[in-house]
Amino acid sequence: MDNIVWIIVGIVVLLAIILGAIYNSLVTLRVRVDEAWSDITVQLKRRLDLIPNLVETVKGYAKHESGVFTAVTEARANALNAKGVKETAAADGEFTGALKSLFAVAESYPDLKASQNFTELQQELVDTEDKIQASRRFYNGGVRDLNTKIQTFPSNIIAGMFGFVIREFFELSDEEQKTAEKPVDVKF
Repeated sequence: MDNIVWIIVGIVVLLAIILGAIYNSLVTLRVRVDEAWSDITVQLKRRLDLIPNLVETVKGYAKHESGVFTAVTEARANALNAKGVKETAAADGEFTGALKSLFAVAESYPDLKASQNFTELQQELVDTEDKIQASRRFYNGGVRDLNTKIQTFPSNIIAGMFGFVIREFFELSDEEQKTAEKPVDVKF
């Protein structure tokens, strides 16, 4: 009789350890995804903060390109106000398209392209874009790992019991992807 009790206690303790380990791994993955999303938002904010200086620099050379400036300003405002992964991705796609238009305008002004201020801002934007892409890959990798853990047995049972939910990937829609991949139309 004592052996049966010890076996049952051992099984219960083993199950508790397994349950705890699965729960802790789910929490760890969720925290990584949250941290990665924070990295993305920091980099997107950094890029958005560079835009007013860039627009002002371009305005000094291309005063009659107000439509482009308006589009960039509106896209920036939409990106600042975006909530959640899907809305942020959509606003980011719109913003990227507007930014391409701004750089297309800059191509028409050799003095602007030669400006040290413009060159530095452009380099900071390139650096920020690289960081956004790295943050996006890190985030999507974390989301993949978390979603896999949430959907596979036996962790799906624990995930369901404790309210872990599937996260969205940070990706552009098909239309936004086409716009982002389309080369800028430069007219002189």
